Amino acid sequence: MMGMRERYGALIATVPVPGRGHRTHHTEHELAADRQLFANDFGSGESYIFDLSKPLAPRLVRQFEGAGELMHPHSFWRLPNGNVLTTLQMQHDEQGTAPGGLAELTPRGEVVRIASAARPGVDRRVRPYSAAIMADVDRVVVTTSDMDNRDTTRALQFWRLSDLSLQHTIELPPGPRGDEGYRSAEPRVLRDGASVLVSTFNCGLYLVRDVSGANPSAKLVASFPRKPGTSCAVPVVAGNFYLITVPAWSAVVSLDVSNPEQPREVSRITLGPNDVPHWIGIEPNHQRVVITGYQAMKTRVLLAQFDARTGALSLDRRFRASGSNEPGFRMENTEWPHGGRGAAVPHGAVFSRPSVP
Repeated sequence: MMGMRERYGALIATVPVPGRGHRTHHTEHELAADRQLFANDFGSGESYIFDLSKPLAPRLVRQFEGAGELMHPHSFWRLPNGNVLTTLQMQHDEQGTAPGGLAELTPRGEVVRIASAARPGVDRRVRPYSAAIMADVDRVVVTTSDMDNRDTTRALQFWRLSDLSLQHTIELPPGPRGDEGYRSAEPRVLRDGASVLVSTFNCGLYLVRDVSGANPSAKLVASFPRKPGTSCAVPVVAGNFYLITVPAWSAVVSLDVSNPEQPREVSRITLGPNDVPHWIGIEPNHQRVVITGYQAMKTRVLLAQFDARTGALSLDRRFRASGSNEPGFRMENTEWPHGGRGAAVPHGAVFSRPSVP
């Protein structure tokens, strides 16, 4: 039997899902206490719930297509009551008409309530993408990127959590380059519980204030260069640090955001010139970061070490396939535990929860 050192970086279990034409995509960003993981497949529009309570024997427990008149769920976030909030990109019709909306689901994926973003004065191209839940002020901050890249807006929305009513829609202001505010991507609540940083796929970083007030606002506080055909993407918050992918640098960057008006870079991991990091997820104890991406990273998973005191990042070179000198695990021509052989494109990635004695 292999020891832990020999197994580090080894693929130990997989779960096949029914159907074809999959485009595996987002998962929850953290594994919930019930160890049920919501994940979507944007190719088919199906979403899945996996039971990960037995890590060596994960299983698919349910799949669903949408919520009422809305379809193509994208992001999933746990609510204080234990239910799940999901953003849905579009209307449930043959054209996939915008705008989409929000839905509250039970942990089994059953619909509790649905709310459409179709409101007077709201841009008809709006497609809810991701969310930040702020239960203390009864708000949800919602970004609005189109996964199919048909429509592009600068919209950012503010919903009331208690009844899922849309309160405000604002536009992210342009920056020096002119396009930083387009394609709002991921909102994250900072350590103070009141400030929100919103990243855009166009590599802008916006500080949002007065979330629950009558006039919420957004200010560009940082921007990164854009590489054609790529997008700055999924960030994480760890204490006073904000980690984000910057494809133009082939890097994951660590920013000190203790003063969110002036984010300051403290560290970065620079990968290969053709690596395009996209998704990052952080371990519950903030010691490691998982990285997936595109182009040369398309079939690869990397791990990085993170110092929560200083914000320093370093590539974990111990995490690699057996017999390989290349960091990370590459899913090409892989023997799958459930049978068969082939390549995979990892995307959403989340750490397991530590066992409770």
